[in-house]
Amino acid sequence: MGGRIVALDVLRGVAILGTFGTNVWAFTHPRGVTGFLADFGSGAGDTATALLQVVSNGKFLGLLSIMFGIGLAIQHRSAVRRGRRWPGWYLWRSALLLVEGVLHYVLVFEFDVLMFYAVVSVLVAYLVGRGGRVQVGWMVAMGALNAAVVGLITAALLSGATTVGDPGFAVATDSWWGGVQARVEHFAVFRAEGFLVLPLSALLFLAGARLFAAGALEDSARGAGIRRRLVAWGLGVGVPANVATTLAGADWFAVDRYVCAPLVAFGLLGGIASLVHRMRAEAGPVRRGLTAVGRSALSCYVGQNVLASALCYDWGLGLARRWGHLGPWFTGAVWLLVAALLLGGASWWMGRFERGPVETVWDWAYRAPQRRSAPV
Repeated sequence: MGGRIVALDVLRGVAILGTFGTNVWAFTHPRGVTGFLADFGSGAGDTATALLQVVSNGKFLGLLSIMFGIGLAIQHRSAVRRGRRWPGWYLWRSALLLVEGVLHYVLVFEFDVLMFYAVVSVLVAYLVGRGGRVQVGWMVAMGALNAAVVGLITAALLSGATTVGDPGFAVATDSWWGGVQARVEHFAVFRAEGFLVLPLSALLFLAGARLFAAGALEDSARGAGIRRRLVAWGLGVGVPANVATTLAGADWFAVDRYVCAPLVAFGLLGGIASLVHRMRAEAGPVRRGLTAVGRSALSCYVGQNVLASALCYDWGLGLARRWGHLGPWFTGAVWLLVAALLLGGASWWMGRFERGPVETVWDWAYRAPQRRSAPV
């Protein structure tokens, strides 16, 4: 397979910007992330806000997880083609991703996903080269475990035994260092969701790897058939279920985020990939921007959270305190601004450099021990 897969870069770019569509609600709340969580748990907010949140909540994160699995499958295929031991140095990649995730969590954002992706990638790295029966067995097991977790959470919410949302403490946004201290102090609270969805992440990683091997991104009759089925199930079934569980209220939070949203993510994969294959060969500014974001995904994932913090928190421009009362209008404006900055900035950067800034540092760190261990 020569050259980059165009649909892959576009899909990754959409996943990055879409994931920010989930996170931006935490940044734009006048009381920051803990205010957002408290309002979510109490059911505060109007129907317009609920419908806007259904557009992004969980599904683009699911798409990002699927894309990560596809990337892992590409790494495995490249290693096999070059005769390299697997997982071999890929485990060092996972270790670096874990370090990056910890730094991103501590220094920037409470809901980082990179550290959990690093953990899941180790398991999937050992499975991606196994036979289809082994992979399907693991997928069934992970799916059953996720369903059990979702069922327990939903039963507890419906019975009133527990609630979601209010963490019971507040994190002030007037001090960056204060935010760092709060994320360290309340690590268990902010990281709880990530541990709960480890089985779902493993399932999506493996599904992405298997879809890539099956040819889902190919511009071929085989690929088109797979994408049609993904759209039919993901959008035809997933979207109505996603809307219903969102409007049903916070008690159905787990079903909405961990069952319906991932199903929609597969539909997005099929629909966006099909759209890219139907486009003209010469990319327009939007597709060029999405491709650039996809090629510099780590930089853009971290960068969008840094930008939103600086714009919204009181240690920066403090826009959330002044304009957060506008609700979805302000939130949408912040998303559009940050997305435009990322699309334009990534296009400019990737037109001049081979990798994004974070990817450049990451690639150096990845190759450094290999150079030292190479025979002389």
